[in-house]
Amino acid sequence: MAREFGDLADAPERGGHGREEEVGHASVLLQEAIDFLAIQGGGTYLDATVGLGGHSLEIARRLGARGRLIGVDKDPQALEIARTRLAPAGEEWPEVRLEQGSFAGLEQLLPEASADGLLADLGMSSLQLRDAARGFSFQAEGPLDMRMDPHSERTAEQVVNRMGESDLADVIYEFGDERRSRRIARAIVRARPIRNTAHLAQVISAAARPMKSGRLHPATRTFQAIRIFVNQELEDLEALLEAAPRVLKRGGRLVILSFHSLEDRRVKDALREGARQGRYRVLTRKPVTAGAEEVARNPRARSVKLRAAERL
Repeated sequence: MAREFGDLADAPERGGHGREEEVGHASVLLQEAIDFLAIQGGGTYLDATVGLGGHSLEIARRLGARGRLIGVDKDPQALEIARTRLAPAGEEWPEVRLEQGSFAGLEQLLPEASADGLLADLGMSSLQLRDAARGFSFQAEGPLDMRMDPHSERTAEQVVNRMGESDLADVIYEFGDERRSRRIARAIVRARPIRNTAHLAQVISAAARPMKSGRLHPATRTFQAIRIFVNQELEDLEALLEAAPRVLKRGGRLVILSFHSLEDRRVKDALREGARQGRYRVLTRKPVTAGAEEVARNPRARSVKLRAAERL
């Protein structure tokens, strides 16, 4: 997002290790995630969704000079900010390696049984949502893009304007848990060509009035569904969950923060099955959620669920 981050203040100076508020994004359940990782000085840790570097920065501060931190993210613009925040700061700073890509390729980054900890924060960056040019938000007019990796081929425009009505309804239902998916898909097809995110939100709102609870905007679930499909988020998560027990050392920790039921269900089932097979000791009988104070400070924390396990 670089200078395209809209109202983002100048990025922190190199080596300055800026605070969360300086980059306009607060890492959710930051302290809880760090506590569950139980960071060992001199260890090797992977932040599979480094984003703007909030969690990575706290990991690096605890690793020491002999430690190693690997950060991965699809978004090259976010990585540039993370690279600045994680620049070396004195002799006690660990080795930091940042890679642009998906955590689906986890085993290409780390040898088997080499990681002391693995963290994945599956939520979106607030800066991605705020930047209308990225096309993630229905609250501002922007292109139908929604790609976390700007070099990937699939875009929201292809989904919205070219996909068959039945397939589009399936995407909205499967990835958005939207019960009105067929009605919405029909309205989208009839309104083609959809010009931008504001036009799409308008079409959805006309086809699907707000639910009785009134908490969610009518377009929320459909935008979520298209974003997940465009970025292959669930396929990548499945690959991460499959690879995690192979790259973690005995005693290594896996910590995952999810933001909707589609993700959390997969994480819960994977940890439960891993425990049944003797691979994991599950550390969270119930998911850890944000407290009232954090939610008041950062409303996006309302839906987070943290699950953690230790490799046996």
